[in-house]
Amino acid sequence: MNSAIALGKLKKPLQELADFAVGLGWQVSRTRGGHIRFTKEGYPPIYTSSTPSDPRAGLNARALLRRAASRSVRRVSP
Repeated sequence: MNSAIALGKLKKPLQELADFAVGLGWQVSRTRGGHIRFTKEGYPPIYTSSTPSDPRAGLNARALLRRAASRSVRRVSP
């Protein structure tokens, strides 16, 4: 799923995070447990809660996405 729209209703901070990730080329989906999963070929998946109790959870996930995008050496699955 390439669009964050297909995730269903998200609170504004998580919707903004999903839009940010899609803009960087990540695919966004929900896990069976309701968490948000960001995947991109050659990178390990990044997970975040769909109802974070920590106000910084979205900011931390955004930082992980930025760091992964800025790495010049990508991890490749064997």
